Amino acid sequence: MLYILLFILCILLFVFGMNIIRFGLFNLSADKLKTWLTKLTSTPLKGMLTGTFITALLQSSTAVMVITIGLISARIMTFPQSIGIILGTNIGTTFKTELITFDVDAVIIPIAIIGAFLILFKNRKSRSIGFLLFGIASVFTAMKGFELLARPLTSIPFVRHSLLSLNDSIFFSIVIGATITAIIQSSTAMTGIVMGFLTVGLLKLDAGIAIVLGANIGTCITAIIASIGGGQEAKLAAYAHVWLNVFGVLLFIPLIPYLTILAPKLASAKDVQLAHISVIFNIVTSLIILPFATKFGHMILYFHKK
Repeated sequence: MLYILLFILCILLFVFGMNIIRFGLFNLSADKLKTWLTKLTSTPLKGMLTGTFITALLQSSTAVMVITIGLISARIMTFPQSIGIILGTNIGTTFKTELITFDVDAVIIPIAIIGAFLILFKNRKSRSIGFLLFGIASVFTAMKGFELLARPLTSIPFVRHSLLSLNDSIFFSIVIGATITAIIQSSTAMTGIVMGFLTVGLLKLDAGIAIVLGANIGTCITAIIASIGGGQEAKLAAYAHVWLNVFGVLLFIPLIPYLTILAPKLASAKDVQLAHISVIFNIVTSLIILPFATKFGHMILYFHKK
């Protein structure tokens, strides 16, 4: 029971860290973000590049989707303009997936102390940098917790049985990835948890890939919630986000065995392999849709018109 409580605390710490990283970065660049989103979306390609950059900057595809839906609800942006941004958010979110694989154990405590010190400043820029640093330290501390708790958790029969079930079923792994991500509201946290079990060898890579694919679907729930009451075009943007990820997952399910074979050639560590495969998934999916962005938008309109 203690291990489960500690694991839940690590999840909360991870989500907390991601939120204050986002808060710090948003405070540093909020004045420019909406301008970029509204002006640099005249074509799907520009929208994708803008969405990629801003998502990488904010370290949250969910945050960019919520901002985009807010702009559509306020009629500052149209649904067609959002297509490119949606494609870009999926690519931009892979930056944080790669980030959490870095080994920064030796500097976590100094980063946390410096961040906490800067938060005490009255200057907005200093405080924002402090939130950013403290958030980074929180995320990496949580990641270390996932890794350390992964093996003790398997001594619990329910957890061991669940992991074995995931290793034996790609479909079940996708469903679990989508469900847990929808609950904790963070695909990166879900990926971090998977990385912890992969690192200690208790989860097979193909199951890990399937969970991460499912996480891409689960993360869409926030955009759907944000679109409630926001008008038809805001709902269309949320639906487009769902369709993009569902299409990508369906495309990649048959490729999981091949990705598992490819993974050792990408990196030696299992967590880094998973991060690289996540990058491949999101980039390939977005690039496939990009040439058909306008038709993709028409499809969304066709299926979800009133």
